[in-house]
Amino acid sequence: MPRRTRSLAAAGIAGVILAGSAVAPAAATPALTGWGRPVTSDRTSPEEARRVDRVPTPDLDWYACYDYAECATVQLPLDYDKPNGPTTEIAVLRVKARDQQRRIGSLFLNPGGPGGSGTDVALAAPYFLGDEVLDRFDIVGVDPRGVGASQQVKCFPSVKEQTRAYAGLNVAFPWTKAEEKAYVASSQAVGRGCSTTGRPLTGAMSTAEVARDMDVLRRAVGDPKLTFLGFSYGSALGQYYANMFPDRVRALAIDGVLNADAWVGRGKARTLSQEDRLRSAQGAYKALREILVRCDKAGAEVCPLAEGDPLASFELVAKRLRAKPVVIEDPDLGSVRVTYADFVSATLGALYSPFGYDQLVGLTAELLVLTDPASGTAARQQARAGVARLAAKAREQARRYDFPYNNGLETFLGVDCTDANHPADAASFPALAAQADKRDPYFGRLWTWGTSPCARQTWTVRDEDAYPGPFNRRTAAPVLVVGNYWDPSTNYQGAVGTARLLPNSRLLSSDSWGHTAYGTSACVTGAVDAYLIRGALPANGTVCTGDIQPFAELPEKPAATRRAESSKGALAAEGAPGRGEPKRLPPVVAPLPAVGSLTVR
Repeated sequence: MPRRTRSLAAAGIAGVILAGSAVAPAAATPALTGWGRPVTSDRTSPEEARRVDRVPTPDLDWYACYDYAECATVQLPLDYDKPNGPTTEIAVLRVKARDQQRRIGSLFLNPGGPGGSGTDVALAAPYFLGDEVLDRFDIVGVDPRGVGASQQVKCFPSVKEQTRAYAGLNVAFPWTKAEEKAYVASSQAVGRGCSTTGRPLTGAMSTAEVARDMDVLRRAVGDPKLTFLGFSYGSALGQYYANMFPDRVRALAIDGVLNADAWVGRGKARTLSQEDRLRSAQGAYKALREILVRCDKAGAEVCPLAEGDPLASFELVAKRLRAKPVVIEDPDLGSVRVTYADFVSATLGALYSPFGYDQLVGLTAELLVLTDPASGTAARQQARAGVARLAAKAREQARRYDFPYNNGLETFLGVDCTDANHPADAASFPALAAQADKRDPYFGRLWTWGTSPCARQTWTVRDEDAYPGPFNRRTAAPVLVVGNYWDPSTNYQGAVGTARLLPNSRLLSSDSWGHTAYGTSACVTGAVDAYLIRGALPANGTVCTGDIQPFAELPEKPAATRRAESSKGALAAEGAPGRGEPKRLPPVVAPLPAVGSLTVR
């Protein structure tokens, strides 16, 4: 009887990162930035103001939770056009400012996704935010609609039916014709499930609805204007708020930036895939190529691929795996099968970390040996051990779509498929993915397939009050836009385009590595903190340098080397860190399809 294959990809579509009722142009109005400087900003439209302002200010009945935080839940309108109609439960968590006497207000956080838990990132905030920020702000996290501790979206009536629908998504991305056929079929099944069983919540999960929820909760915590820090997809949420409520912004910083126009797909771009608009694969390929070029310059003593041509070696591994996966036997794991898609996915996963270059070149060197029949026994044994360790790590991190019901994929799709325009037919994605791979090698397919369930013929649920733009409103306070040159997920050009769109914004660039820049560079972290606290903007044209650079010696006091824990249980057990303790990287929720999805039998 053949052994059952269990994929560590789980549902490999978990997504790329990647809006609706138009706000009519309004006359400009004098406003204050929150630091006392008079400015002229656009106003919240009468229609949008009516939607949110007629909702009574919620009474947040806080209670102690998770050792050092406070929690609350609140019922908010499912449809803001029906304030007395059905509601959805929203979960909120805050960590109170250390210095209540000098407290400025509340800082709302969002970690990305879509589908990331705001309550998780708020609880983790003491581990990654600057001490002065923690002194002066209550840190507030909101679980968006359908997500985390809020009322959860559920696209299938049972785990069994969900598992059957997801069957074809159990790869990082499809490579063979059979895999493509199965992926399309599952994408269609998921689209239909979320458009029927998932309703009515899937029809009310657009980013615009989350921005409305955040405005009501801003009022509930007593802030006259919003202070916000959003990472990755959280940058899209920040742009929605800035454009829907431009006169209600005190300070708004976005890091790892999606261009909201490209996210939605406005004008002629409506029929393109979201990857064709966002070009995440371009950012990933640029980062990969730069690491391999630096490897060659650094030499074999610090980079094993430098014994040959690193770029050619990477392509050779890819070529061999396209032709035939590698199967290795491990005494603990059994048979480990590594496909081309696994290799690309693990490479992208490595690029998300400032230290990922080390894993990237190590995995490539090991697979160079394992895919070569002429390799010696000792070299193969050593390489097998390295790949097996990666497989073990992938298994530990694998997303389980078994008991209890896991809606992680559905939270991502519930937002993205509702916000954005997508191609009509899921069956068009094999051709779209192949074209993207020609343009942006290795990663084009991976990023394109992530939104195949959003095909409009099968994802038919709509949010009539989604916000489609425009995204060029002048805000009461300047928006700080942070872009990372080597971000493999949110292409640096997304930050550049967003800063051009927003007339009252400042672009801060950084030569940093990994996804998002806060915490990777003392320059970036200091600039963001100063902006949030005092409204001080970095000089126009400022470019920071990442503290960690591939194959270079670390500075005496390097930036954080690991991400903060995102598990509430682990954070509560560890307790809040004291002032002055070393910082970690923010637990950004990466919209990344099945990182390290090696298959174990």
